[in-house]
Amino acid sequence: MQKQKEQMTLTVLYTSDVHGNVLPKLYGNNEKAELGLAKYASAVKQKRLQNNPLIVIDNGDLIQGTPLMTHYVKEHQDKENPMVGIMNRINIDAGVIGNHEFNFGKQVFQQAVEASNYPWLSANIVDAVTKEPKFGPPYIIKTLDQGIKIAIVGVTTHYIPNWEAPKHIEGIAFLDAYSTLKHWVNVIKQEENPDLLIACYHGGLEKDPVTGEATEALTGENQGYKMCTEIKGIDILLTGHQHRTFVEKINGTLVLQPGSSCQFYGEVTVTFAKQESKWKPIHKEGKLHSLEQFEADDEILSYIETLETSTQRWLDKPIGYVNGDMTITDPFQARVRKHPFIEFIHRVQMEASGVDISVASLLNNHSAGFSSVVTMRDIVSNYMYPNTLVVLELTGKDIKEALEKSAEYFVLDNDGEIAVNPVFAKPKPQHYNYDMWEGIEYEIRVSEPFGSRVRHITYHGKPLKEDQTYHVVLNNYRASGGGNFKMFQQKPIVKEIQKDMVELIREYFEKYETITATVHENFAVKK
Repeated sequence: MQKQKEQMTLTVLYTSDVHGNVLPKLYGNNEKAELGLAKYASAVKQKRLQNNPLIVIDNGDLIQGTPLMTHYVKEHQDKENPMVGIMNRINIDAGVIGNHEFNFGKQVFQQAVEASNYPWLSANIVDAVTKEPKFGPPYIIKTLDQGIKIAIVGVTTHYIPNWEAPKHIEGIAFLDAYSTLKHWVNVIKQEENPDLLIACYHGGLEKDPVTGEATEALTGENQGYKMCTEIKGIDILLTGHQHRTFVEKINGTLVLQPGSSCQFYGEVTVTFAKQESKWKPIHKEGKLHSLEQFEADDEILSYIETLETSTQRWLDKPIGYVNGDMTITDPFQARVRKHPFIEFIHRVQMEASGVDISVASLLNNHSAGFSSVVTMRDIVSNYMYPNTLVVLELTGKDIKEALEKSAEYFVLDNDGEIAVNPVFAKPKPQHYNYDMWEGIEYEIRVSEPFGSRVRHITYHGKPLKEDQTYHVVLNNYRASGGGNFKMFQQKPIVKEIQKDMVELIREYFEKYETITATVHENFAVKK
């Protein structure tokens, strides 16, 4: 009889925040990029050839984020969700629910779950009435050929109700991720007695993994550091949500995060040794790998071809024209001074809502604005989130507080010049959390302390009154308090516009066809 091996190595591969990226390209210009599940599929296939035990996991934010998925939801929803279809072909062992899984509505996500050949781990996303896990089990057990028992438990940032449209999460409760994970780790240890426990958390770190210093406001959105330091028994914590790239150890727990858009994937190797008839992990190591060395997998390319061809036709269709210049060459300047592209977004929001005060952001630093001919590609590359609009009833005091929150985006650098506050750029870029307003006039003085920077706020030429109410249109993310704009939470909803902004922009061009670039200088950012 062959003697059983006294040591064995397990490999775990994982993705997080893929955000609809399949092909190695950027949809804004179709340029080649070293990313996407088609390349990742090749990496997994190569790893499987090594014949060592392998577990493959996705950590959430899978089904939203590219024009491919927007087009799928709008035109091809009767077919299999392509992101799930690809993960089925990669043959992953488990998925975790990300906050963006709900962006297209509960039905689209439910269909994705039902099409999956793998479980979606969701310990803290439960039925609002029964409190039972809603979309999948809290954890799974994988038993390797050698008898080694691996527990995999999944939780998701419970901050989702602060961002998501209420109708998209109706009937769902989001329990505290930290306390839920602590509960299930204890249950797993007592009832399953695994040889290795992997926690998958669609959330990130609220503190620096080395120093332990807070890196963001402790809202509960990210609890990874607390999980590592206060929950005993987690061997590996796979994180995401923040789009960061790191491999660290916190309190003995190996922690990874592989960025976003499937530019990198995480790999963990765990060596087990047989000690008195019990397998014990004696070494664990984490790495992040780029996909540069891999070619796109032919099976995935063939699977996605029809939808991709349809998507490209949709993207290249001209839908309108611009008189003047709406291009963005400097995103910083487009935030310091009123830009015609931002004014255009305000115009769309105000017409759709019927109100004359609007809040909008330049969503990232890659937005190029519009040239003279506008296609769907231009729209989705500038407005990449499926946000809908909400009209809130706000007091003048609420508006002042929101303006002060946005004014924190700026600081004075060492030369005394206006610059971006570093907390909006690292560890995760959050440029979308700086708002610009239309329908009111105001001034930001960056040299003044936070909370007292905004002055000369007027509405229709008269000072804004703190106790008076105003109707304001803004996207659903911000209206729910996203970005820590707590002054918007629980405020009366006057109206909800259920079409997303991509559709509203398209309809605006269909109605007017040719748009003139205009700038109404209603705000100023000064030292």
